[in-house]
Amino acid sequence: MEHSDNGFFNQYGGKYVAEVLRRPLDELEIAFESAMKDESFLQELKTIQRDYIGRETPLLYAEQASKILGGAQIYIKMEGLANTGAHKINNAIGQCLLAKRMGKKRIIAETGAGQHGLATAAACAKLGLDCTVYMGEVDVRRQQPNVAAMEIYGAKVHPVTSGSRTLKDAVNEAMRDWAANPDTTHYVLGSALGPAPFPDIVREFQSVIGKEVEKQAAERHLDIEALIACVGGGSNSIGFFSPFIDKKTPRLIGVEAGGIGSGIGENAARMTGSASRTGIMQGYKSRFLLDDDGQALPTRSISAGLDYCGIGPQLAALGKSGRIEFTVARDEEALNAVKFFAKNEGVLFALESAHAGAEAIRLAPTLPKEKAIIVNMSGRGDKDIFITCPVFRPAEWKQFLLSELKRLDNAQDIHDTEVMK
Repeated sequence: MEHSDNGFFNQYGGKYVAEVLRRPLDELEIAFESAMKDESFLQELKTIQRDYIGRETPLLYAEQASKILGGAQIYIKMEGLANTGAHKINNAIGQCLLAKRMGKKRIIAETGAGQHGLATAAACAKLGLDCTVYMGEVDVRRQQPNVAAMEIYGAKVHPVTSGSRTLKDAVNEAMRDWAANPDTTHYVLGSALGPAPFPDIVREFQSVIGKEVEKQAAERHLDIEALIACVGGGSNSIGFFSPFIDKKTPRLIGVEAGGIGSGIGENAARMTGSASRTGIMQGYKSRFLLDDDGQALPTRSISAGLDYCGIGPQLAALGKSGRIEFTVARDEEALNAVKFFAKNEGVLFALESAHAGAEAIRLAPTLPKEKAIIVNMSGRGDKDIFITCPVFRPAEWKQFLLSELKRLDNAQDIHDTEVMK
């Protein structure tokens, strides 16, 4: 089930959209299938992956962490070393290159944690395309470093003030824009969800992660027990798992956001949560956190990239079939994983990726030493300092912010004085 069957993965997937979006989606599907058979396109993509993204990314043996935990040997796929700091650039470059091949001049995207928006803005800058990024107002506030970087790359960041003002609402606004401007605009959807053919497209461009892991693990003769990845919408996990989906081993483990508890509005657990239901939203059928009327329920996670009410249809199907095991990590466990891998491996996980790290910390001691587990560090934690620092060092962080505000006020006073002269 590595590829969809007419847009469906068993019962999940599809193309549930207004008529105005059917034509651009059909055109995109034809263009994508053509590009995947075009050697010149594939070679250009491969060159950009090597020279711009920095592929292949390393597979790091976490020697100290493995010794401390005992049991299985832990390896970390270092997607955080890709240009722009996360796996998102793999899909952004692929889709922007495809859009350029289709003659589109304008790119729009949605973003939650900001990494997809950042990657799309960078890809557009590299390829000479106009870029607009939709981002929930809540996420704009908590991910200011990424917002600033997007603007430096030349993108226009559009804060979304409707609904819960998070990723779900950013997707809605991007869809509306695309419906109004299909001839000039391509929507670079950031995760392996949405209407067909997006789940196939995103998985294909992210599968470079899993293909590298397969090669790197074979070179080291690793006996892999499990691959572990965090799961929001699912782009890093489905790309990481891709080459292994149709095999019986290794175990594939997806880690959802456990937030602060198991109650409604306290997490974003779509496959294991008590409010999880099959539904249709934002153009596709999958598992969502829904109320009795089929409306999206509020979600909660310390990580903006996992704070989404739905999951990609292929992941939902693979979870239903049992090929992927789903678990959760709570906010506190993710924060502890950030500290553990930073202190013992010199690797700073993004909060999203730290959910996978938390599962590795739980799992490794239960397995024999000859086994290996591979964690996808889908992004690095530089972007999260405005979230993690108030937790890890609140007094010092508060003092830093106060001093920065004072410095900025003084700079403004000096500027105003100079203007008045």
